[in-house]
Amino acid sequence: MDNKQRSKRRTALVAKVLSRYNIDIAALSETLLLDEGSLTKHVSGYIFFWRGGAQNEDRIRGVGLAIKTSLLKQLTDLPVGISERLMKFSLPLSKNRHATIISAYAPTLTSTEETIAQLYSDLNAILHSIPANNKLILLGDLNSRVGQDYARWEGVLGKHVVGKMNNNGLLLLSKCAEFELSITNTGFRLASKYKTT
Repeated sequence: MDNKQRSKRRTALVAKVLSRYNIDIAALSETLLLDEGSLTKHVSGYIFFWRGGAQNEDRIRGVGLAIKTSLLKQLTDLPVGISERLMKFSLPLSKNRHATIISAYAPTLTSTEETIAQLYSDLNAILHSIPANNKLILLGDLNSRVGQDYARWEGVLGKHVVGKMNNNGLLLLSKCAEFELSITNTGFRLASKYKTT
């Protein structure tokens, strides 16, 4: 089965779930698709964008976005794959305001320090390039545990946190503090089984 057929089958399943929950925009991680591309699912009303590795690389990463086709007419530019771990696009909110949405798939703790550092370097470059008046939404799988010290990370963490912080968590917390971002899933009271994956 070639890359295009595989992506059609996978996106059909994802589109079905997104449609059931009426999701407008979803970040996709570990897509395992090669190169860069897009695919429209007319029946479900979604278009998928992805960026993966080159043909000669292992299929172990890949990042993407699923966007309702009804939102496409509002976009001035289509999503851009920065790497197989980062993708971004701008969504107009009003005449002079936009939201920049970033889909990220961070390396796991077993990855090399260089791989992790490259992701955060690329993310830093993207964050610095976003106009100050834009809203910023960072979505995806950051492969981190941020711990429970919400008092120390006030404004970044909410009170509904679990577990111990790991190295990736410290990197994420530091980046969020630098750019005044909040980790929103820590701000909602949820059953413990829904707080982590």
